[in-house]
Amino acid sequence: MFQENGYRETDLRNSAIDRFIASLPKTETHLHFEGALPYELLTEMDPVRFPENPDFRNPDFKFENFVVFEKLLIDHAMAWYTSPERYYEAGKRIFANLLERNVKYVETSVHLPIAEFIGANPRDIVSAVKEAAPKELEVRVIGAVTRDALTDHMRPYLADAHSWEELDGIDLHGQEWLDLEEWTRPLWLRCKEAGKILKAHAGEFGGPEKIYEVVRKLDVERVQHGVRATEDPKLLEILAERQTVLDTCPISNVKLRVFESAEEHNLRELIDAGIPCTISTDDPMCFVNTIDDEYRMLASALDFSKEELAEVAKTGFRHARCDEAFRNAWVSEIDRLVVNHD
Repeated sequence: MFQENGYRETDLRNSAIDRFIASLPKTETHLHFEGALPYELLTEMDPVRFPENPDFRNPDFKFENFVVFEKLLIDHAMAWYTSPERYYEAGKRIFANLLERNVKYVETSVHLPIAEFIGANPRDIVSAVKEAAPKELEVRVIGAVTRDALTDHMRPYLADAHSWEELDGIDLHGQEWLDLEEWTRPLWLRCKEAGKILKAHAGEFGGPEKIYEVVRKLDVERVQHGVRATEDPKLLEILAERQTVLDTCPISNVKLRVFESAEEHNLRELIDAGIPCTISTDDPMCFVNTIDDEYRMLASALDFSKEELAEVAKTGFRHARCDEAFRNAWVSEIDRLVVNHD
């Protein structure tokens, strides 16, 4: 899978730390549903257009920039996601794959504006994803919009998205350098009043100012990425004081050249600053990564110990939107594994 600066997944395969990672209960809190499309569905559908091993799925591949990545993601996602039924079909495989990796809780974002292009009601898409969720997995579906998403078609849907019972949260993603439009803050405030999870992508390709923007204007509780917060010591203090969660995606950051190598990733610095950080896979169709790969990267490239990996996993559960019994049970199980695992 991930391969960078001498790191190979096989370096840890069958080692004690690898077995620990495999047994670790995990969360995924930064997972784009469209970007999690199992690539084999595309190959099964059209093996000529979607061969088994395209260049971008090679271990050493890095995207030239975000725009190139976004175009590839959209082209592939739009080829499959043509109806709510297709979301349901993909969801069954996506969630089954997560269960195989010992994921117990997931927050997955669905790109609501895609409904305009496929002639569907975005609520039906959200419902299809919810219906695909197995009972063994706690699934929260987040409605994602880009900074320029307010078209005439989407206006009535976004006006009442806060009232959708099937929607668990709201996220802002896409081209981070675009300015916030006037409709954005009122939507986030309505969602906050309705008890939804508030997220926004910031601090990946935009600098610390973009993190300040979503924290101050949208009052988000979770920043997707946020890794460039280390460029501003005052911002680190604010995030730590607020206990704003950074849902980081280390392999994605390297594949998209936010960091040139795995060893340069600043996750440890963020954690040491007192900021709660999780790790997730972002868009595994494009990055060919699993949540286990993310943990392996921390162990191999950043020298995270078993205990430190466990703390990352526990952070995911501590900040999950779930009941206390569920949270405490998995935190306790992680503590047990640390003590008993070879």
